[in-house]
Amino acid sequence: MKPIQELLDEIIAEKDKEPRVSSGKWSPSNFGRCFRYQFWKRKGEAQTNAPDKRALRVFRVGDMFHSFVQTEITKRNPDVKVEVPIETGDVKGRADLVTEEEVIDLKTMHSRGFHYLRGKSFDEIYEDKKPNFMQVGWYCKELGKKRGRIVFISKDDLCIQEVAFPITNKILTDVDGELCDLRYFWDNKELPPAKPRAYSGKECGYCPFMDKCVALEKQTKGGESENQTEGTKTKSV
Repeated sequence: MKPIQELLDEIIAEKDKEPRVSSGKWSPSNFGRCFRYQFWKRKGEAQTNAPDKRALRVFRVGDMFHSFVQTEITKRNPDVKVEVPIETGDVKGRADLVTEEEVIDLKTMHSRGFHYLRGKSFDEIYEDKKPNFMQVGWYCKELGKKRGRIVFISKDDLCIQEVAFPITNKILTDVDGELCDLRYFWDNKELPPAKPRAYSGKECGYCPFMDKCVALEKQTKGGESENQTEGTKTKSV
């Protein structure tokens, strides 16, 4: 028999044969990330830094945790809705769990990141995980829910921390501001600046467009220039 890792990689590759096609809309799960990343993601830009095999294994484990929690929760709570699609004119997403009172989002993460959150106040967690809160905030806004809950799950040791919160004006303002900025760039066909906004400033290291973005920044360094291949303007930052 082949090595287990090799077999797993082959199985994952077979299941992911069909390339994901962009919905042509903003994704709430990307709120709070680099505007340029979100712009290219919506546009369906070709990736220059696709996830490697290890990353794909990590993603698959995350999917398994989601399915496990959703399946077990709905066994005892049959009224809870799973993977609820939500779509507006230019935004499309899917909520993990929806109850009569709230939207619940499941976030699997590495144990280091998980335990880093332990002991922090709500305001500190909000600033550190603002993209997650904006995602849930948008779901709640569109579904008319007044409460959200984020369930952080450590994949390494199965520790769980739940953060339940009301949908405040601050959250809704952050969501509206995010969409206002995104729509400005999209409507004006203006490529957003390359500026990491998530993962404690380390977002570029996880970006599927990193090489393309770095090359473009080198090309346009020193001021504003016309990107002929994209047909958009970009400013160096």
